Amino acid sequence: MRKIRSDTISNAVKKLCAEANFNLPVDVLKALRKNVVLEEEKNAKDILKEIIENANIARKERIPLCQDTGIANFFVKLGKNVFIDGKNIYYAINRGVSMGYKGNYLRNSIVSDPIERKNTNNNTPANIYIDIVSGDKIKITFLPKGGGSENACALKMLIPSLGWCDVERFIVDVVSNKGKNACPPLIIGIGIGGDFASVSLLSKKALLRKINSKNKIPFYAEKEMKLLNIINSLNIGPMNLGGKTTALAVFIESRPTHIASFPVAVSIQCHSCKRSTIVI
Repeated sequence: MRKIRSDTISNAVKKLCAEANFNLPVDVLKALRKNVVLEEEKNAKDILKEIIENANIARKERIPLCQDTGIANFFVKLGKNVFIDGKNIYYAINRGVSMGYKGNYLRNSIVSDPIERKNTNNNTPANIYIDIVSGDKIKITFLPKGGGSENACALKMLIPSLGWCDVERFIVDVVSNKGKNACPPLIIGIGIGGDFASVSLLSKKALLRKINSKNKIPFYAEKEMKLLNIINSLNIGPMNLGGKTTALAVFIESRPTHIASFPVAVSIQCHSCKRSTIVI
């Protein structure tokens, strides 16, 4: 059994809050640069170049990539041979978020109640999802997700007699109607299966995949590419000003479901796909 202090977790989370908000992932930057070359519309090219310039400035000056520093999502793989000494892991992560957002002057966007709307002033509580795995380490992935992209997400409980064409139609309709308000080019996570609760989480976990990665199931790998091509033909383009770079990637994740159910969820992420991982 390996002992890890809760303070160690808090300090790691504090670091993640800064690194994710200041540094656009390498795979996202590569995809943006690739599309500068592929894009045919001058306005679209210029916007993509400005997005890249913004990312470079944020990294060099250690300032947020976007003024919306997001709701804090943590995906944790907790080794079964880890003993956390001190406070529990939920407390440790939330303490790290509070330190990270206050210490790095990141915007606090969380309100304690959706009706009263009083700000918690430290961007907590975070959304924390924990999977127990083998080993004696803790792997923490942080995904701060902005309100604009979150508001563009959608879920639908299809009837089980429907098929892929209906799934595709739903996904494309969501992007067509809501994607333009989520600061494209987009990264789109699709969850298929599970139930009402788990399908949304599945679609959000899909956003953690690196661009150019493929689904291990050939059927879904093919559908990811087909959807990307369809979405990029919508002429929404960067920042909704036209062009063929509406999305950088489409990721599909699936899981078993009840015979009477057919849930599908769409998680839309803006071009500022901030994510960072640390292993303790």
